[in-house]
Amino acid sequence: MTPQLAHRHFHDELSDLKSTLLAMSAEAQTALATAVEALLQRNAAKAGQVISGDHKIDAIEVAIEDLVVKLLATQQPMAKDLRLLMATLKIANDLERVGDHAVNIAQSAERLLVSPPIVPEPEIVEMARMARRMLSDALDAFVRSDAQAGRAVCLRDDQVDGLHDSVFRILLTHMMETPHIISAAMELFLVSRNLERVADLATNIAEDVVFLVEGKSIKHHLEDGVSRG
Repeated sequence: MTPQLAHRHFHDELSDLKSTLLAMSAEAQTALATAVEALLQRNAAKAGQVISGDHKIDAIEVAIEDLVVKLLATQQPMAKDLRLLMATLKIANDLERVGDHAVNIAQSAERLLVSPPIVPEPEIVEMARMARRMLSDALDAFVRSDAQAGRAVCLRDDQVDGLHDSVFRILLTHMMETPHIISAAMELFLVSRNLERVADLATNIAEDVVFLVEGKSIKHHLEDGVSRG
């Protein structure tokens, strides 16, 4: 194979890798959306759908890992191509964890079905909206190689953390005033915690976009006003 053909073949494989990652992102985003719907609608079928479908996300992560290892071993990529492979590997792991958090939310939704109905706090609904949007925007930044959009996602993480803190205080007050709802309130707190973690994972992906585009890490320290809690 000539060097030109080898180069073209490598970039075809990189394109296939990105397509596989985008398929994984679609599965993870759908799982998260369906889990939230299961919670808000008290829908056992949707909760079961999320739980039973998690293996698809896991399988795509394994396929991505295998392809990245193959390309690293056979192509010895440099510069941005190497950063793309490393970012793809990390983003796939984050998306697998998003799928796990979606399963956790779906399991909480199932357990809440056998409890007296308790309406999720508006803060939880807003957290779900924000976490899902952060994830979508982070992945869109990856597709467009947009570092500034990645930074914008990072800046929203503190808002989700603040809502999570508010949920804890509100539910604690409810449990003190109405002890019989303690079990259900704890499930809602678990939902809040899982949504907060999804926002963290969206932030991780956004940080990886900045690394991919600019070759600099913005994790664990201040950078252009971006901080991680």
